Amino acid sequence: MAEAASRLRTTGTGRERRPLPLPIRLLAVVCAFVFMVAFAVVLARLTLQPSPASEALTHTNLHPGRSLKAYLDQPELRDAVRQIGGNILLGVPFGVLVPVVAPRTRGFLRVLLLTAVVMLLVEFAQGALVTGRAFDIDDVILNTGGALIGYLLLGRRLSRAVHARRPRADRPAKKRFARRSSRRS
Repeated sequence: MAEAASRLRTTGTGRERRPLPLPIRLLAVVCAFVFMVAFAVVLARLTLQPSPASEALTHTNLHPGRSLKAYLDQPELRDAVRQIGGNILLGVPFGVLVPVVAPRTRGFLRVLLLTAVVMLLVEFAQGALVTGRAFDIDDVILNTGGALIGYLLLGRRLSRAVHARRPRADRPAKKRFARRSSRRS
């Protein structure tokens, strides 16, 4: 607790975090990268594996909500929970790891856009290249929602801890600010 408090510094504008020591930050980024690669392998195995047995059952869905309705209309609630929950859970690691691996992706909209693009690519590949699989916009929406949940619950905090900005006193002043000050004088 004292260690965490020592990393905080009070200024006139509030509290700012001091960056973690470089070796710890590097270790965190390397671990996040390893987990991201493992996640990519799991994602590929779950979504890009052929399923010839279900070829007749698959259909392309370009209408948001259509598959969700079909999942919820199933007689077994367990099947709906598995489909919807599985797609949400599939996106969570992306929202947790991406901001740590690539700090410029930190931010709600950036995570949303990056996840949507990646999941769209996965769905396109699934629909175009894999037997027994089809493009489903609801999967993209659920995966992206899961990534946003992961980002809001843990990804944002991890990224801020690993990539904390230096306190303002330690940062060089911006030239633009210096020019404004000289104009006013």
